[in-house]
Amino acid sequence: MGNFLKTQNVFSDGEIAPEFYSINNVHGVASLENVDVLQSGGLKRRRGLKKIKNTVNGAILVPFVINESEKYLLVIYDTSIDVYCNDTKVSSIISPWLASDLSKLQYAQRFNSIFFVHPNYIPKILTKTSSGFSLTDFVFYINSDISVNMPFTRFDDTDNITIGISPSSIDNNHAIFTASADLWNDNWVNTRLLANNKQWVIESVQDARVATVFTNGGYTLPDGVLKEWYEAAFNPRRGWPMSVSFHQNRLIFGGTPSLPNNIWMSKIGMYNNFDVGTGLDDEAIFTTLLSSQHHQICTIVSSDALQILTSVGEWAISNSPLTPSNVNIKQHTSVGSFIDKYLPPQQIEGATVFVSKSGHDIRELDLDTLNDKYNATDLCVFSKHLINKPVSLAYNKSCHQLFVVTDDGNMAVLNKYINTDIAAWGKYTTDGLFKCVAVVDDTTYVIVKRGNTSYLEKFDDECLDDAGQYDFSYKISGFPMIINGHVPKKIRVRKISLRVMNTKTLFVNNHRMEIPNYAYDENHDGYSGDLYMNLFGTQFDTMKPLWTISSNEQLPATILSVTMDGWYLM
Repeated sequence: MGNFLKTQNVFSDGEIAPEFYSINNVHGVASLENVDVLQSGGLKRRRGLKKIKNTVNGAILVPFVINESEKYLLVIYDTSIDVYCNDTKVSSIISPWLASDLSKLQYAQRFNSIFFVHPNYIPKILTKTSSGFSLTDFVFYINSDISVNMPFTRFDDTDNITIGISPSSIDNNHAIFTASADLWNDNWVNTRLLANNKQWVIESVQDARVATVFTNGGYTLPDGVLKEWYEAAFNPRRGWPMSVSFHQNRLIFGGTPSLPNNIWMSKIGMYNNFDVGTGLDDEAIFTTLLSSQHHQICTIVSSDALQILTSVGEWAISNSPLTPSNVNIKQHTSVGSFIDKYLPPQQIEGATVFVSKSGHDIRELDLDTLNDKYNATDLCVFSKHLINKPVSLAYNKSCHQLFVVTDDGNMAVLNKYINTDIAAWGKYTTDGLFKCVAVVDDTTYVIVKRGNTSYLEKFDDECLDDAGQYDFSYKISGFPMIINGHVPKKIRVRKISLRVMNTKTLFVNNHRMEIPNYAYDENHDGYSGDLYMNLFGTQFDTMKPLWTISSNEQLPATILSVTMDGWYLM
């Protein structure tokens, strides 16, 4: 038998999964619900939620911050976009995307415009102007001869097909394209082709081998059939870009359903011009991820390099400046990104944080100490039980918190402070289901489904409950004790001491801690100091936490340290 006096004043590892209960010197707890980990390592009851407005089930949230005076939140749902400013709806816009499309909708902002892409739709641009908001089709730059500066490619399924060109009886701008094998159907109508040094648009299809096409300015017949002809990389039949970003003043498109591992980069400063020209430094760039594995681009991130996150690995183009003759693309890691739903990677202290392919890891893509190679560090090694199929995530840099909404309606929250070596996961719950999260400036917004109704809400320092009517409790359970690397047979806690700050409610093992009455005054911040409780009894199941701090009262609580005094038997 021996005595122990154990103090825990840093909770930097957050909630730890049960499989790690035999590890000594872990600065975590067995349960951390509705509690934040502070930069100092202490614990604080989370903020409450303020209700803003009812919204539509299945909506997603997208931040749209133009400048300090124009900060918007987009609520996107079935064929509509609602625009909020200062928690008030200021505009409503018709959109083409159905509710079933929203999981694949990606976006990138540049100044006062957001570019949206989806594999089944022409890219769209939402622009804020002096007169309001407009949603328009993305249009490639049109030359004087009405050709367009868009990318063209040869698809594998047409590689062996040649085309013969013959005059049309319509006029000199029309021709007949005759394929060497069955090719054309009605899905080709309006598709743009590049052949015989001209761009052509298919106007009609006569049969599987014969189509009528149009070009501008007349043409010269080739000497024979064309072996080299190209199809627009983006079109209704082949699909549209699946990911989008901006990097070094270029618009970047990544992958289509037919070309999942291709990347297209616009001319510098001309986001609708994808003409590769003669390869001058400012002209467009086209590249492909070359690998023995099938890579589908999941998303593209502009960071210190252009990062390409695929279904099976993480790539980067590190050249600066990036030019057609200077594209050093390399695969760095082989984790893979979550592919079933677009979960926008978050920038945290210079690193890119993303959801892994498994849906149970949150990874941090960051350069090694030599700034030569990226590593994909697992941020939730101790807490994978909290990461249950993420459906939405966002980072609030003002409070250093990464919010991850999971499929079960809870929210895993990472409190991350690099300067104090804190990376602590916990769990948020509410009376309902969290469905989506986004951060606009310093404010964290969520969609919560309560009953059959969804609500737009935000975390607010002034709120002690949720949405003005829903109580929530918090719980912190201590980590099972390991003594000198061994598990004791039984433990008796004689006294527990808590150092608290600005606290008005506290229960330890369901027993109320006595707090001075003056601390309950409405205008008082709460009690700061030490609290004590004696006689906890003997515990034989040492896998169970020795203490649990909790409360279901809607009052503030901050715990700076927990000290146990007792004896044990090995």
